[in-house]
Amino acid sequence: MREWWVQVGLLAVPLLAAYLHIPPPQLSPALHSWKSSGKFFTYKGLRIFYQDSVGVVGSPEIVVLLHGFPTSSYDWYKIWEGLTLRFHRVIALDFLGFGFSDKPRPHHYSMFEQASIVEALLRHLGLQNRRINLLSHDYGDTVAQELLYRYKQNRSGRLTIKSLCLSNGGIFPETHRPLLLQKLLKDGGVLSPILTRLMNFFVFSRGLLQYINQRKKFRRRWVGALASVTIPIHFIYGPLDPVNPYPEFLELYRKTLPRSTVSILNDHISHYPQLEDPMGFLNAYMGFINSF
Repeated sequence: MREWWVQVGLLAVPLLAAYLHIPPPQLSPALHSWKSSGKFFTYKGLRIFYQDSVGVVGSPEIVVLLHGFPTSSYDWYKIWEGLTLRFHRVIALDFLGFGFSDKPRPHHYSMFEQASIVEALLRHLGLQNRRINLLSHDYGDTVAQELLYRYKQNRSGRLTIKSLCLSNGGIFPETHRPLLLQKLLKDGGVLSPILTRLMNFFVFSRGLLQYINQRKKFRRRWVGALASVTIPIHFIYGPLDPVNPYPEFLELYRKTLPRSTVSILNDHISHYPQLEDPMGFLNAYMGFINSF
């Protein structure tokens, strides 16, 4: 019941703000700094924002971070410095339609395009022939699964993936519990055009939310990729996650991917473990990276 009222509140606030003609808040100093320290590259005429930090000198290790819905690369800021102490390059991007990247409309957003943008970014940086560690969350987990599928197919021009670490993503449609807001925007109906107009159309568009339907349609392709590759795979899990509930999600994950290792964070950690428990998240990831 409490969660239902929270979601009603999330709907009511932007509706009221729109009614009162309240302008959107300005960027915080931290976000200004994040944007000014990043760069843009162009993918098929669209500007994509990314961060690229040089860390440990002499290390060949590269990690690419893939953020979740409906946020941006800034999700990783609490563990960014820690990652630069272990990796030579730490790279993250804002997916098309998110953060500081372009938000074209109308546009058919898909996981396939987002994966192609990741590949294009690494070509832009001259890293297309390097072995890449992927660290992903939520929406980014599914992008990582598509990249893994392409890697498994040994297609020319695809990434060479060294390891994959997932976190709190709905990789199994049957255990994924989208929130009320996501359901309303994804499925359409009378409220959908009103909500998308009033709640930052570019971020909460139905096009972006079609990733939930894509997960169902391409389950065999994406879950199959996880189950069939031999690279090290790890999952960092916040067990209080309402979107991927405990224990149903974890039981299915371990049954489907018995080779994967898992880190379960403290009981109070929910859907954004890298923000809620950055030290626990970072320690779990470093434990995985240092295990092979």
